[in-house]
Amino acid sequence: MKLEPGGQPGGEIKFLIGAVLAVVGVWLFFDSVRFTTGHGGLISNSIGRGRGGGGGGLMETTSMGIVLVPLFIGIIALFFNARQKWGWILTGLGLVILGVEVVSRFRPVIAIKGTHLFLLIILIAGGIGLMLRGYVEDRKRGDKS
Repeated sequence: MKLEPGGQPGGEIKFLIGAVLAVVGVWLFFDSVRFTTGHGGLISNSIGRGRGGGGGGLMETTSMGIVLVPLFIGIIALFFNARQKWGWILTGLGLVILGVEVVSRFRPVIAIKGTHLFLLIILIAGGIGLMLRGYVEDRKRGDKS
């Protein structure tokens, strides 16, 4: 049994062209995005509220120590008694919080002209549209015969 878009013959070309257009559009979009880092992540910004500056919680902080407290307590609990479930849960929670904090410090910067962004949107949306057309339209044609 041969797998084809829509389950019927005839949609392969549309689907393939759409897939190529969408992949090229996504590739060019991500080629235009650059990541920088800044001080203060998601969690330490939330904790930093009310420290002045009037940032409404969006003020950047340089202290991440409070974020490490659950991990610290969890590791102490595991070294004291590794059979305690709450120690494992607290350590896991601390690692998740640390991961979120590190990832949230990345700041995407999109350096692209408006016309290029417009063309990328056309490539991506047009490619997805052709893929769906190759899948759905040819499936309907196969159902009628």
